[in-house]
Amino acid sequence: MITEERLGAGLREFTARLADVVAVTGEAARIPTCPEWSLRQLATHVGRAHRWAGEIVNRRATEMVPFREAPDGKLPGDPAARPRWLTAGADGLIAAVADAGAEPVWTFAGLAPARFWLRRMAHETAVHCADAELAVGRPVPVAADLAVDGISEWYEIACGDLSGRPAPLAGGSTLHVHATDDGLDGSGEWLLSGTASGVAVQPGHAAVGRGPGKESRADAVVRGPVATLFLVLMRRLPADTPGIEVLGDASVLHTWLANTAF
Repeated sequence: MITEERLGAGLREFTARLADVVAVTGEAARIPTCPEWSLRQLATHVGRAHRWAGEIVNRRATEMVPFREAPDGKLPGDPAARPRWLTAGADGLIAAVADAGAEPVWTFAGLAPARFWLRRMAHETAVHCADAELAVGRPVPVAADLAVDGISEWYEIACGDLSGRPAPLAGGSTLHVHATDDGLDGSGEWLLSGTASGVAVQPGHAAVGRGPGKESRADAVVRGPVATLFLVLMRRLPADTPGIEVLGDASVLHTWLANTAF
């Protein structure tokens, strides 16, 4: 399992990169991957989300804290103060989680150790950092270990409570996600199976297509570098991005993507 220290380092890195875009880009710049948002709105959302998660942890809240109660949740009027406001929110959350240890707090899925919010915000910030960097034409590096954990966490969210949401996969459909990076030791492969009760996720390899033998099979396979896979699954890059290969029934992947909007 990825450590709190690594998640904290990732959160700081992605926040600092977002802050750098904010420092050099006009606040009215549009975010194509979040078309309803300007850069100002994106930055406000991220900084407020960090403070909201930190407030949940600081209070040891067992019920949801309203988002509007996040302290210091307004983007500073002075553009020069905005990068530091962003990084301060991340630092505050990291400190809050370190102080709370394993104490349980409210999460979307019930009570869980406070590290839930460090993990959630690290990966949410990675995605919104990508939103900002893609908007200004910068590369979007994501370390392999963080991308693997980000994909795993996304499965937990996307395949969780489906009340009021369409199933990510139709019953009987299977999708294999395969990170091709060296050195992952099998941690970057998953088989997703649509069932009557939702989606089952299990680690491991699968071949495309139906056929005899004991090897696991999938209707569709999407494969490529894990950082790119992460951004494709989060709908920040298209499935035909160079380096990504889709085998088998591509409609299975498209259904997954259509029903797992971030």
